[in-house]
Amino acid sequence: MIPLALSQARAPLHILCLGAHSDDIEIGCGGTILRLLAENPGSTVSWVVFAAPGPREEEARQSAAEFLKDASDPRVIIGSFRESYFPFVGAEVKDFFESLKQLGTPDLIFCHHRHDEHQDHRTLAQLVWNTFRDHRIFEFEIPKYEGDLGHPNAFVPLTKALVERKIELILHHFASQTTRRWFRRETFEGVMSIRGVECNAAEGYAEAFHVRKFVL
Repeated sequence: MIPLALSQARAPLHILCLGAHSDDIEIGCGGTILRLLAENPGSTVSWVVFAAPGPREEEARQSAAEFLKDASDPRVIIGSFRESYFPFVGAEVKDFFESLKQLGTPDLIFCHHRHDEHQDHRTLAQLVWNTFRDHRIFEFEIPKYEGDLGHPNAFVPLTKALVERKIELILHHFASQTTRRWFRRETFEGVMSIRGVECNAAEGYAEAFHVRKFVL
C-alpha cells in the first residue's frame, strides 16, 4: 500500500463539506479537515449542513467556527430541511444542491456514503454525484444503530493530538446529543482506532472514506 498525498505541493485547497445533520461533518471527517487545514495554509472551506433545527443550528455554527479556525474565509451554510424526511422532498434538496455550484469548484468534497442506512445521509450521497460530476469525492462514515460501517478504501492517518482535538470539540459543542447512548468518546475513538489498524497508521488512528473514482 503506497500512500498518496492529497496535495503534493501543500497548496491552498478549496474544500466542500456536506452533512445532513449538525454533527455529521465533524464525526465523519473532522480530523481530516483539521489535518488538511494545518498542512495546507490558506485553504478555503464551504461547510454545509442541511438540517439543524432549534438549538442545533447554533451548535453547528459554533462547532464549525472551531473546526475552521485555520481556514481562509470559511463559509458556513445551514439549510432548513426537516430531519428524516429528505427522500420525500428530493426536488427541494436537489435545488439546494444546484445553488452550491455558486461556491466555486472544490478540489475535495466530503459527504455521506451512498450505502449509509440513514435516509437523509443516503439522499445527500446520491445527489452529490448528480451535482458534482468531475470532482474528488470522499464519502465518510457515521457510526449508528443500523451498523452500516462497511469496507472503506481510502484512509487518512491522524495523530493522537488530532483525535483528541476532534473528540473534544464534538463533545463540547453538541450538548443536545449527549443523551444518545452512542454519543460518547469511546464510540468516536473506537472507530478511528479500528481504521488506524486497517491502514497501519503510525499513531494508531485514522478516518476512513469510500472513494468511487480517483483519476491519477
